[in-house]
Formats: sequence, structure tokens, C-alpha cells
Amino acid sequence: MKLRRTQYEIFWEILSYCRGAKSFTHVINRCDLNSKIGQEHVDFLLGRGYLTKIQSEGKTLLQTTERASEFLVPFERMYLELFENSPEFKL
Repeated sequence: MKLRRTQYEIFWEILSYCRGAKSFTHVINRCDLNSKIGQEHVDFLLGRGYLTKIQSEGKTLLQTTERASEFLVPFERMYLELFENSPEFKL
């Protein structure tokens, strides 16, 4: 049985994926979110300083900040210790 992802897992997936700058469209497609929910999550992370917007070749991209990087490793370690299997996304 596949359980729904928690909000924290979605944040973790977005931040992990955006370690390399990605477009909003790539983020919502990769993280399997609709645009409304994806925008809410991205706005939350931008507001907390965990994501930043950068301009590249006329495109706006999202990238994980150093501030967020501090939390990604401990969260991954805790998650993997608590649950028997790793998340379904690539870390």
C-alpha cells in the first residue's frame, strides 16, 4: 500500500531536486504536484529563505539555498533511520 507523502517529504523532495537550478515546471512535474499545490510549497520555501529565484538565459529558476542545505542531511539521516525504505525520489 502506497501512503501519501507528508508535507515535509514534499518540501524535502523539492529542496533536494533544486540543488541544481530548476524551472518551476520541472519541479512540479518531477515532484508530481499540481501547479496550485506546487506554487504553495514553493512560496513557503521561498518565504523561509530555503529556495531562491535566479535568472539564467532569460528564465527564472529555483535553487536550494545554503540555509536549506543545513537541514537536508539531518532530515535524510532521520528519515532513513525511522523508515525501512528510502523515499521514492532520488536524493
